[in-house]
Amino acid sequence: MSFKIQNGQIIPSAHPGQVQGKKPSGDFERLYLESIQKTKETVKLSAHAKDRMDKRDISLSEEDMKKINDAVDTLDQKGAREGLLLYKDAAFIASIRNRTIITAMKDAEIETITNIDSFMKIK
Repeated sequence: MSFKIQNGQIIPSAHPGQVQGKKPSGDFERLYLESIQKTKETVKLSAHAKDRMDKRDISLSEEDMKKINDAVDTLDQKGAREGLLLYKDAAFIASIRNRTIITAMKDAEIETITNIDSFMKIK
């Protein structure tokens, strides 16, 4: 690595053919880049949720998953941690922070739901 002096400051410079990757320099930039990466992540289904969906004959298309992903994004922007999502004739409990569907059930099976801080009906 070589250095150059510009305006009285020592600045590292790459050798020809060597590319330097820019790393986030501040907390704000790091948090901003993490938030961008987080929004690109899609919602995952836990093994428990997959099992429940199979047993209850609940299936989701790519379009359905996109709508659920958008709902999780919305709840995340509002600061939710655990949410109940109603979609078509199914209900999903989701960890908003982990972007994971924890469990699934038919909406007719809902009697008591605890430990959630948000609810969204997806249209």
